[in-house]
Amino acid sequence: MYGKIFAVCVLLAVLFFVSACDGSGMRELGNADELSSFEKITRTLVELHSYRAIATVEYRANKGSNIYETVQHARITGEYRVEVTGPEHVAGAVTVNNGRNISQFNARVEGRVAVPVEETPERSVIFLTTFIRHYLQCNEMSVMVADMEEGVRTVLEATVPGNHPYLATARLWVDNETLMPIKLIILDPDGVERIIVTYHAFEMNVVLDDALFSL
Repeated sequence: MYGKIFAVCVLLAVLFFVSACDGSGMRELGNADELSSFEKITRTLVELHSYRAIATVEYRANKGSNIYETVQHARITGEYRVEVTGPEHVAGAVTVNNGRNISQFNARVEGRVAVPVEETPERSVIFLTTFIRHYLQCNEMSVMVADMEEGVRTVLEATVPGNHPYLATARLWVDNETLMPIKLIILDPDGVERIIVTYHAFEMNVVLDDALFSL
């Protein structure tokens, strides 16, 4: 099943290349090596079933931004756990999705009480597993290349469903050498960056104990 999805997504991505350069320093795939890296990256994403990451998440509004340091655990099946480790005044805040319910609590508070909450696009969109699900829908996606001082990055783009006023497009930067994600950016319908997830450490397909997603 995943093999067929992979083949179709590769084909559609090739058909949906953006024109030479979009003004952001990104361009089309330029050679066989870059196409090979793209295929490897796509296969890596298709085969991902879980991950653990240390990431900075920045939410940008019209009047400023909020930046959080986080530790993320997630499964492709939808379960996730995200703990905020900074700044100090919100450190210890944890959100857990066990696949059925979502709760929040503070891990630093003794005798902590979990509070049920509703899922929001602003929270769920920060996970790589969410991006993969959107990407594999194979609708209006594109692939680009960014030449950076640190090396060549493949940039995968997918539409964020739901007609959210601030969350329209997701772009994932992946290192061509390590095949690891570098950053995930969510843009609004006007192309303004609204959420930026920067990965500082990333482990793919780790074994995640069920206890991580329970209270």
